[in-house]
Amino acid sequence: MKWGRFKLLTKEQATEIFVKSKALLTGHFRLTSGRHSNQYMQCAQVLQYPEYASQLCRDLAERFSGIKVDTVIGPALGGIIVAYEVGRAMGIRTIFTEREQGVMSLRRGFEIEPGEKVLVVEDVVTTGGSVKEVIDVVRQKGGEVAGVGVLVDRSNGKVDFGVKTEAVLSMEILSYEPDDCPLCKQGLSLVKPGSRQV
Repeated sequence: MKWGRFKLLTKEQATEIFVKSKALLTGHFRLTSGRHSNQYMQCAQVLQYPEYASQLCRDLAERFSGIKVDTVIGPALGGIIVAYEVGRAMGIRTIFTEREQGVMSLRRGFEIEPGEKVLVVEDVVTTGGSVKEVIDVVRQKGGEVAGVGVLVDRSNGKVDFGVKTEAVLSMEILSYEPDDCPLCKQGLSLVKPGSRQV
């Protein structure tokens, strides 16, 4: 990749890609937490389109153009495609972690060498739990975390990983307790994404 030749996406351009691919939905949703929201983000929807995945991940790779990176790593499942596409844009190796008996681990013969500079990537960050687990794996193997890159930061920059962190799109998706939900008070139909009405 020729660094510095790719113009970063604006927030409006990135949002348009997520909306076009139906990754970002607007309505009245019941989130996994049980809270209600007027927006829902499902990054798998955008990653099903190679053109969008390539564009978003090239943008993410460009944000780390001034930093030495040897390897890109992401957590299964959501981070695999992101890691692959970012690594492809950078022209470097990509690997992924997965859970083994509930613990984030390197499997399938993947290795990280001591001193290896590793970029951790993920599709969506809300609390940052999975990314923190991947960071721990990298450090346990003696690798150095070069940074964290995410397609969507739903915390709007509130999650701190202690390293350079970049997001293609930062946003705060508001949510409400069911008893205090203004959408319920308006009588809007409630939907649990991925299923029929709740």
